[in-house]
Amino acid sequence: MKRQAYQPILITDASRSQDDQLTSRQRRYALMMGIRVLCVIAGAILVGAKAPLLWLWLPLCGVGMVLIPWLAVLLANDRPPKEEHRLANRFHPRQRDDTPPMSLTAEERPHKIIDAEP
Repeated sequence: MKRQAYQPILITDASRSQDDQLTSRQRRYALMMGIRVLCVIAGAILVGAKAPLLWLWLPLCGVGMVLIPWLAVLLANDRPPKEEHRLANRFHPRQRDDTPPMSLTAEERPHKIIDAEP
């Protein structure tokens, strides 16, 4: 008897857990907000010290102070994409395989022996 090959689901194919995703997003948010704080401190030091090329460094710090919080919030609220969009089946219907994963073909199934005696 030859059985159909069984394809196990590997743990490496599984998506990350919700807790792991949340922890990763929280760390990224904290890192980006830390960079923002550094931009604020650097801007204050540059203004206080009247650094050369202040006209160049101050706008760069200002852009960091404005864009980084916005990007941090966007990335913190971002989740990985779903495997399949909810409307995908309307436009491209899936081909369904009605055979169970471990089913036997007709030739492989055990046959009943019918006695001819009454």
